[in-house]
Amino acid sequence: MENRSCVVGTAGWSIPAAYKASFPAAGSQLERYATRLSIVEINSSFYKTHRGETFERWAGSVPGHFRFSAKLPKTMTHERRLQGCNDLLDIFLGQIEGLGAKLSVLLVQLPPSLQFEAQTAENFFASLRAKTDRRLVCEPRHPSWFEPEAEALLSRFQVGRVAADPAPVPAAAMPGGWRELAYFRFHGAPRIYYSDYEADQLLEIGRQLAEASASAAEVWCIFDNTARGHALGNALSVDAAVRQMTFSSRNALPSATRA
Repeated sequence: MENRSCVVGTAGWSIPAAYKASFPAAGSQLERYATRLSIVEINSSFYKTHRGETFERWAGSVPGHFRFSAKLPKTMTHERRLQGCNDLLDIFLGQIEGLGAKLSVLLVQLPPSLQFEAQTAENFFASLRAKTDRRLVCEPRHPSWFEPEAEALLSRFQVGRVAADPAPVPAAAMPGGWRELAYFRFHGAPRIYYSDYEADQLLEIGRQLAEASASAAEVWCIFDNTARGHALGNALSVDAAVRQMTFSSRNALPSATRA
């Protein structure tokens, strides 16, 4: 099994025409995607339900080392706004069990209007944590979630705070909360979901990931600038850089043996 502390993927596994030549011609898009990248974020679960059999099929179509993250449905985060979600959590967690051991992370993305309210947040994350041992990350977007009280609550429930670009406040650009998993989401800037990242920006992203790898047990990097198909190209570029850095560090000679 591949053992890398920094992994790169995209939100969804669509392969735009511009990148088809970089992937095998045969197989489903997910099967082809999984020949080049080792993680993917399931975003469709935010918008609609999938049967357990669908998740089972996805898990069965990728290699053993491949891992998924799955985004919680908007019915919990945007409609019920984290309140009274026990029934919805049970349904969703039952469905995604179809991914089996290949489900690595659950993503809770909050609406920009949702302020931090300690009791609501505690009730929700206590319930979610009691129902699953999967790793949890949260992408809050209201400034109140970047204050010490919210940070302490996320840490207590072992929830990593997503590092997002563009960042709604400066603190949102770096991971927070539980620090064992650093989870980055690059949405595209200046135009969210649409903008491509230029070469110098991708180099800076690689630097951020390397910095995060020094303190986190694992780093996930997800490109979400999918509207014009840029996410996949950005992910392939950064993944290649990460692989090269990993190879170089593993093969570096100790200073005492260098000529």
